[in-house]
Amino acid sequence: MNPSLEFSQKFVVGYNAACKPLCQELKLPQTALDILLFLVNNPEYKTASDIVEVRKLKANLVSVNVDRLVQEGYLRRKTLLIGTEKARSVVERGREVQNRFLERLLDHTDEAQRAAFFATLETMSKNLDAIIEGED
Repeated sequence: MNPSLEFSQKFVVGYNAACKPLCQELKLPQTALDILLFLVNNPEYKTASDIVEVRKLKANLVSVNVDRLVQEGYLRRKTLLIGTEKARSVVERGREVQNRFLERLLDHTDEAQRAAFFATLETMSKNLDAIIEGED
């Protein structure tokens, strides 16, 4: 198996495992928590269309989970999707899970390795932007 594909799959499984206790406690699907955290962590994105486009999720999956988050009081719907007061503690706890996951992921690495890793990700992101835009 391709090492980068294997890492990518392990990353998703590991992240979902880290989030599972919070999702179970709140009785929220992983996708709903992901959508809520995405919206709050990336305030420049405010619509369901943004979520579909940026996160590459199916529109019906986003719709169902956004409706659930609205019904349960974690989002309010206008034209834009905005986290509510009820979402504040969930977002704080979700961010803690994300931070712990990242720290655990980077265990046994030093600052130089971390800097190189994040610089490489940034370069790869720019390369992906160029590929998507059809640049040579």
